[in-house]
Amino acid sequence: MHGMHARLPKNFVLEERLERYANVIELEPKHLAGHWAQACAPLGPTGMGAFDEVRLDLGCGKGAFIVEAARREPNVLFVGMDLEPLCIAYAAQHVTEAGLTNAVIVPGRGSTVCEAFGPGELSRVYVNFPTPFPRKREAHKRLIILERLLEYRQVMASGATLCLRTDSQLLRDFALTQFELAGYTVVWSSDDERAQRPNEPTSEYEGRLAEQGAKVLGLWAIPGPAPRNPRQTAPLSLVDYLPDDLFDGGYVPHGMERTVENLRNQYRGRVAGR
Repeated sequence: MHGMHARLPKNFVLEERLERYANVIELEPKHLAGHWAQACAPLGPTGMGAFDEVRLDLGCGKGAFIVEAARREPNVLFVGMDLEPLCIAYAAQHVTEAGLTNAVIVPGRGSTVCEAFGPGELSRVYVNFPTPFPRKREAHKRLIILERLLEYRQVMASGATLCLRTDSQLLRDFALTQFELAGYTVVWSSDDERAQRPNEPTSEYEGRLAEQGAKVLGLWAIPGPAPRNPRQTAPLSLVDYLPDDLFDGGYVPHGMERTVENLRNQYRGRVAGR
């Protein structure tokens, strides 16, 4: 998840936080691959034996989304994955304070999903506001790109859904090309998901973007038949997906501010030089 730098509380010690909330952190997720639903289910006479589904919140950030989603569906196991230790600490804290028994936080990134889960284990993958990495040379870091999508489908169950939510039209348009190349079928899309689905779980991060004028663009896709010879043919720089009006002075997607401003300055320079 692309971030807005958070101010750390006074006397915040990362290592102490990680240790304090270690009960909901799984440092070696690969050891549970293929067995999450059973291994994480509540024990005892009132336990359910196994969760009905396992869902992944990839790039879970501070955990507000996963906490709300887990609270609403207690029979579903939610696994929040993030690369940043600070996000892991906060997410684990929020899960613990909410008293949830169906949410686990793990370290990892898009390229480690196949190590953490077994074939067909995930019923849904959430990718909420991922870092856009607008430059071509950084495109391989995107969570939604051909290589990653081909890997995700290995651990997604039949009919499983990948849910992308972003404030970036550029990333959304790029994602459409990647879904097609990776053999996914888009089953739902929205230019204003919050308006159409106001009761969906949200996060502090989304709220901060909304205050700046952002709208949530949503794409839901399911893996179809695997492509025979998948090959990247789409432009990788998000500059290639910029609108002609360069957003016309309105909201600019987070992570694209510098790129858009540079292009606007270039345009003004060309106009002034005529």
